[in-house]
Amino acid sequence: MLKKFKTMVRNIASYITIALTICILVHISFRSNETIDLSKYSTKGLNLDYNVNDGIDENKNLIASNTAPDFEFSPYLGKSFVGFKEALAFKESGGNYFSVNTYGYLGKYQFGTETLKMIGIKNPDQFLKNPSLQEKAFIANTARNKWILRRDIKNFVGKRINGIIVTESGILAAAHLAGPGSVKNYLRSYGLDNFADGYGTTVHYYMKRFSGYDTSFIKPDRLAKAM
Repeated sequence: MLKKFKTMVRNIASYITIALTICILVHISFRSNETIDLSKYSTKGLNLDYNVNDGIDENKNLIASNTAPDFEFSPYLGKSFVGFKEALAFKESGGNYFSVNTYGYLGKYQFGTETLKMIGIKNPDQFLKNPSLQEKAFIANTARNKWILRRDIKNFVGKRINGIIVTESGILAAAHLAGPGSVKNYLRSYGLDNFADGYGTTVHYYMKRFSGYDTSFIKPDRLAKAM
């Protein structure tokens, strides 16, 4: 008798469970057809800003060399040669091919007219209007500097001067800033002769800022020309 009673209780519990499940499913089905009141989720009254801050003051005049914001231009290029030249260009001019600074230096990489002559460019106006020529000029000038500094690269890369490890890319960046002669003086004086340009940027700063890039792409060339 007790066994039959237990069986009956279990059956009743099963029926109740099934009935409750059906009720829940029917309720959910009806709710899914209801219109959701999105007004409950309104952003009215909230102070929202959809502008992405890129860290650049739009009112800043980027025409002057060495006044561009002091951060890495393209993190996705890493320490490649392209990363090197783009980071250097961004520091020089903000990456602006048509920039002319207050000292008359031209273009994306801020070349002086005398340097341009050494790599075969005699028309500064033509140079300023020609981005392709500016890229060729950067390659040619870097190759020329690498040839002039080839012994210093061999002798000083890996050594520590003024708290930084000397690298080839740091040497080439500093040569772009100050000329290969100033870089030789800096290295051979172990940092005592630290040239600064008209804006106060030093050889030491460029040696540190542009350290560790892969500049093996550039081959030393005493007679390198852009044209």
